[in-house]
Amino acid sequence: MESKPTYISLFSSAGVGCYGFKLEGFECVATNELITRRLEVQKFNHKCKYDSGYICGDITDEEIKNVLYSQIDMWKEKENLLRIDIVVATPPCQGMSVANHKKSKTEIIRNSLVVESIKIIKKINPRFFIFENVPAFMKTVCTDIDGNNKTIAEAIENNLGGTYSYISKVINFKNYGACSSRHRTVVIGVSNDYADEVSPFELYPDLVEERTLREVIGQLKPLKDFGEIDKTDIYHAFRIYPEYMREWIKDIKEGQSAFDNTDDKKKPHQVIDGKIVINQRKNADKYTRQYWDKVGPCIHTRNDQLASQNTVHPSDDRVFSIRELMLMMTVPYSFKWAEENVDELNNLPEVEKGRNKNSSIIG
Repeated sequence: MESKPTYISLFSSAGVGCYGFKLEGFECVATNELITRRLEVQKFNHKCKYDSGYICGDITDEEIKNVLYSQIDMWKEKENLLRIDIVVATPPCQGMSVANHKKSKTEIIRNSLVVESIKIIKKINPRFFIFENVPAFMKTVCTDIDGNNKTIAEAIENNLGGTYSYISKVINFKNYGACSSRHRTVVIGVSNDYADEVSPFELYPDLVEERTLREVIGQLKPLKDFGEIDKTDIYHAFRIYPEYMREWIKDIKEGQSAFDNTDDKKKPHQVIDGKIVINQRKNADKYTRQYWDKVGPCIHTRNDQLASQNTVHPSDDRVFSIRELMLMMTVPYSFKWAEENVDELNNLPEVEKGRNKNSSIIG
């Protein structure tokens, strides 16, 4: 029997980003994540063949790295593994993202997590590697293996340029199947052993026609009542917020913000000493209702917050449900956020549903 291709996932969070490898028949030799509850979600989805493949801990710790290397050695012995096919790394991007207004010199340390990935790639020598991160990724400064600060582009070239052919491209995922406008840097490297067989250019996905929100989530049940949960899908629910805020968004049309209301009482505000004080509008896309017939917005970390960016449903007075966000990011129905199947969760009593519908979701 021909062996399945293999991969290792670093900074894997809940495993959403590399779930597609599983769907395509890849075997996950090891997956590393710092936060236990996120790694538990990966276990719900049976990502690894062996339980020892779920490695929780700081990848900067040499002991954690050694656990990773031991896992590879075990696969070589048990599965006759000759070489890891792919290492995919998505290091934290807070220090790189333009959305972070609180950057400091300490962020260089966080940015340098990509160097830990470079070290692992150098040691493992996979056939391919993939980095995925924010658009500014390659221009961001990190502390390289030699202790000097340099751009990530320079660090990759200095450490991997001699053994890999690689390409870095900034792409918008909406052009490749996702219904969410999300610009990302994707770096694909191919070992020089395969230089005559495949180019990194060939490994980028093909362009596909953009899809609108109506095409992607328009078939889902409208949710009008606070706390309402679709009886057929616990992850399609009306996330509650302070009810007085509904007045702020109930009359706005697609593309409008609550700040566009003419009545100050309907603008986001506080009441201080009996007077209405309008909230600061730091971002133009806060409290903004989305368009049915346009591509969905970029999915932010706090898409569960009404006050976050581009979170208001095109017609319902609520933020997007978990299911809607999953569909917008091409996360399939087969992905599990809890140990129980969706049918089991759907059959819970209403009180239990309310407690469980968000408990396993990873922010």
